[in-house]
Amino acid sequence: MNSVLWVQFCKDKRSPLFILLFIAGSILATLLFAGGVYSPTTVAIFSEEENASEIEKKWESLLNVDNSFKFEIVDPEKARENVKDGNMDVAVMLMETDYRLVATSELPSVSYVQQHVEKVFQREAQISAIAETRGEGDVRSEIESYLADAPFQLETQGLDSEQVPKYNMSTQLLFAFTFLISMFILGLKVNNVTNDKVSGIWDRMILSPMKKTSMYCGYVLYSFLITMFQIIVVLLLFKYVMNYEVGDNLWLVMMIAAFFTFSMISIAMLITGFVRTPEQFYAIYPSLIPLIPLISGAYMMPGTITNPVLLFVADLFPLAHAMEAIMSVIFYDAGLQDVMMSLLFMLLIGVVAMGVGINLIERRSK
Repeated sequence: MNSVLWVQFCKDKRSPLFILLFIAGSILATLLFAGGVYSPTTVAIFSEEENASEIEKKWESLLNVDNSFKFEIVDPEKARENVKDGNMDVAVMLMETDYRLVATSELPSVSYVQQHVEKVFQREAQISAIAETRGEGDVRSEIESYLADAPFQLETQGLDSEQVPKYNMSTQLLFAFTFLISMFILGLKVNNVTNDKVSGIWDRMILSPMKKTSMYCGYVLYSFLITMFQIIVVLLLFKYVMNYEVGDNLWLVMMIAAFFTFSMISIAMLITGFVRTPEQFYAIYPSLIPLIPLISGAYMMPGTITNPVLLFVADLFPLAHAMEAIMSVIFYDAGLQDVMMSLLFMLLIGVVAMGVGINLIERRSK
């Protein structure tokens, strides 16, 4: 086993660019798709009324009360052009007491903006109606002081703590892209079994005193170590350098990642059992792997996928169990006992896939 392990290491030592590029790819993908998830969405506002500047200034201050959106005054032609070119999802055309949305598609962000704008306009209409009824001009300050000390107060509290946990989508995408790249790394390393079979190295190792168990352990262990190296480097970088929310139980997160890595190595070994050449593996594996995060809902908020068929298929792969366990550890302070079922599921998938995969490889050899 040590000989196989050392040979695989020497291959990467002579050409480390492969691993470095994958590590850089996981970092860049996370920064590109997760870095600005919670930055305020910019929405263009404009008016074409006679007193357009007054209307724009009035509603700009009233609309910018939610940190989720940032309303900016933009020239009407530029706002329409940005929406048409896809630079912005939606723009708001303001009137004295009404508004119109300028959008080209029914994206979720459009409905969110509409809900926020509708809420602000309804509140202002109610304040204006009260001011006209009472004949007083300083109604807004009275309402704000009343709401600050209202007779009924609502408080939110979590199930296990007083503070309600905030779900950070950036953290989920960090693990989604890190695991996606790790699946490519471990798959291409497991494919060395097929490479060595085709080149004849496998047959020479069989004739040596080395046992087959040691041979398989060498390939699996090296794939596991190099994949865990990539995961650990990325997570430590995002936790201590970029200050991403990775949680305090980093050891438990690493344990979940280790179970996930073993399980995915087993699936890669299973696919290896169905192919004869490395080229066939390169054709099947890279086509299958990008679908796993989509089916598992790794790129979406929890609860987005409700189709029972997709949920069943997702449970057949370890990524869904790994993401659920890691998010529970980070956001809900889950312990080892809380994520034990997910670990057992990944272990079961790994053991079954590894056993079937090695059996298929041996049958194909005979």
